[in-house]
Amino acid sequence: MNLIFAGTPEFAATALQALIDTGHNICAVYTQPDRPSGRGQKLTPSAVKALALTHSIPVYQPIHLKSSTEEGRAAQAELAQIVAEHNVDAMIVAAYGLILPQTVLDMPRLGCLNIHASLLPRWRGAAPIHRAILAGDAETGITIMQMDAGLDTGDMLYTATLPIESTDTSATLHDRLATLGGEAVVHSLEKLAHYQESRTKQNNDLANYAAKLTKAEGKIDWSLSAVVLDRLVRGLQPWPVAYTQIGDDVLRVWSVELLETAANEGQSGEIINIDRLGITVRCGDGQSLRLTQLQWAGGKPLNSVQILQAQKLQIGQQLQ
Repeated sequence: MNLIFAGTPEFAATALQALIDTGHNICAVYTQPDRPSGRGQKLTPSAVKALALTHSIPVYQPIHLKSSTEEGRAAQAELAQIVAEHNVDAMIVAAYGLILPQTVLDMPRLGCLNIHASLLPRWRGAAPIHRAILAGDAETGITIMQMDAGLDTGDMLYTATLPIESTDTSATLHDRLATLGGEAVVHSLEKLAHYQESRTKQNNDLANYAAKLTKAEGKIDWSLSAVVLDRLVRGLQPWPVAYTQIGDDVLRVWSVELLETAANEGQSGEIINIDRLGITVRCGDGQSLRLTQLQWAGGKPLNSVQILQAQKLQIGQQLQ
């Protein structure tokens, strides 16, 4: 097919690579403008732009596509010209980050298809991968959706399911879903006429909003259960990372282990054991977590052996 691809991060780049590998003609790529990155705040292209340039695919980076401004109308006109000149069949969208107005959605012959990292309508919005882990979902997946003007409200064309493992972080689940997303969109395009004819409307009553993450969500409340806190640590990787405090020190908690044995002593947040396996902390449900990777402010993440050697923590200390 003749396609336009719209996306920005690595998740989208994986899907773009899958489309390129299967021989689809990518007429143009749309992605977010270059952003400052790193210590030097150097303007850095998105993962999608970097991939497109290696394949000599034209890249467009409008600030927005809204018809309410002259800039947006100009961007729409340019897109309409690309669609006409290349006889574009469809636009594939994956984590693009810009709202597509109905005018744009109607431009390609077969409309715009979205690769969404959730089994819709379970998680609509910006952070479906993280929210699935935080909520304790047993499974997630990819939905290929026929886009409409709403927020992830379009008809579902195809779904692919993936179990969430007890050790999954948002980073590991992201990578598995990215691969699945590429496979799902390639499969959907092979039988697109069939899937569009048998599309399924979403049940809005089952929808949840996957809001963007905030740093404040990373603060560990030790009165919560060990199971919930285990999900918090895993769900907030690689950003913003869960954290706790001991006195004036802030500790970022990179990884934990959920212990099966009950903690028969101590208060919530109290360190009840320290050894080469990690720091054991009592949680609100009487269970405990073993902290296996910690980072002090200004330092590097330390594994359990390095934490023990640092001798900065003691049994009986209270994490807040």
